[in-house]
Amino acid sequence: MRDIRAAAVQFEHAPGDKQANFDKIRHFVQQAASQGVEIIAFPECCITGYWYLRRLSREELVALAEPVFAGPSSQALAALAREHNMTVGAGLVEICEDGTMYNTYVVAMPDGGMQRHRKIHCFISEYMASGSEFTVFDTPHQCRVGVLTCYDNNIGENVRITALQGAEILLAPHQTGGCRSKNPHTMGLVDRALWDNRYNNPQAIEAELRGPKGRGWLMRWLPARAHDNGIFLVFSNGVGVDDDEIRTGNAMILDPYGRIIVETCKAGDDMVIADLDASLLEQCTGRRWIKSRRPELYGPLTVPTGIEQDTRTLRFDQKGI
Repeated sequence: MRDIRAAAVQFEHAPGDKQANFDKIRHFVQQAASQGVEIIAFPECCITGYWYLRRLSREELVALAEPVFAGPSSQALAALAREHNMTVGAGLVEICEDGTMYNTYVVAMPDGGMQRHRKIHCFISEYMASGSEFTVFDTPHQCRVGVLTCYDNNIGENVRITALQGAEILLAPHQTGGCRSKNPHTMGLVDRALWDNRYNNPQAIEAELRGPKGRGWLMRWLPARAHDNGIFLVFSNGVGVDDDEIRTGNAMILDPYGRIIVETCKAGDDMVIADLDASLLEQCTGRRWIKSRRPELYGPLTVPTGIEQDTRTLRFDQKGI
């Protein structure tokens, strides 16, 4: 890997309004290009909207979904990537020829190459399937990139396998923070009134975004994903109204030691940009720990324990995240 300039974006999407959402994507790509960004990550399902998807019928989802890579949104991302010599990632609802739908993250590269990651732990709708493949690929920027979407990053094995497949940079698109839960130790709802009054009282809403419902929750685990696996991590997230919840943003980029290079706690659309110093990779703690692995001991990791449940059941029990 060589040094790379990367960007993470947070923005408030409009549910179902793909044109409005793509206009925001185009705006940020143009802004990033003027600052020499080579890789930019947008949030999970930011093209289609996210949390409202759980309320849609199968017919409504089918009407919203698109093929990947031939669909209009994928092709528009490809055009942006070529025009600005940038790798661009953004999320949508994918539909296949057989009618199967996925929460998919599309990555378009300036050389015309495209990749997709189908969320491994999809729970948003009973009509959408979970992917079953890890996504790691080479880019024209002389770096190897992996993608894990939102809940995928919560499972440590997913990040470790992505690193073992050679990822140097992990794109981690999310729609998180401010999630409803009966568990007092995980996130919790952000008062809509604080968001609506953000221009008059920015301190109040930004305190929530920085607190245990947002950044404070992320800091319990997100830096460990970068540190333990020796990877740069580009965290992109929704911010603001997402159906009946308020997303907390906190877009950030972390280095392979789990240190935050750059971040935002702005209550609104924003972008952060960082130069990824490739020289940090070789001797970072996580990579040294990976070299110390004893794979012959890890067979139990692949053996079902009997306590496994599907992600949708776990996520909607409302007892935790």
